[in-house]
Amino acid sequence: MVSVAGMKVSFTTKEYARLLELVYLGLWVAGARPEDPASTPERYAGVAQKAYGLAESMGCAELVDVDLEGLWFPADKLQTGAAREKLDRFLDDSFWEELASRLAERDLRKDRNASESTIPYSAEEEEQLAKLEDRYWHEFEQTGVDHIHLIKGGQG
Repeated sequence: MVSVAGMKVSFTTKEYARLLELVYLGLWVAGARPEDPASTPERYAGVAQKAYGLAESMGCAELVDVDLEGLWFPADKLQTGAAREKLDRFLDDSFWEELASRLAERDLRKDRNASESTIPYSAEEEEQLAKLEDRYWHEFEQTGVDHIHLIKGGQG
């Protein structure tokens, strides 16, 4: 059991390792990069430093390192394990989802001869947008980026 600021919290070593994975994943999504502890958004820096700093006493010393300035950051073992697999899957899903969504919105705006400022869409337009997204999803599932080409100055 660890006592922090008058609050007692009990974790097994395995649970604390999972907590460190969550910290790592959360910080990545919030904009931090593990190789640069100073990139941690100020809002989360203190909490992250506490979590990483307690790793040794919780039996998870191999999951964290400290830099020359005394800032804790995730060690290679934390960055390359199960958390990295989850992060890679999240980044991949986010990329494809965002690409399909943006291309579908672009196509809908082109069909409507409209600008981005005309959002929100009507129910009919939302349905058309969903069909466009599905079409892109199907294409990406079949070919990845192999059929994507940039036509500079043109409309694809």
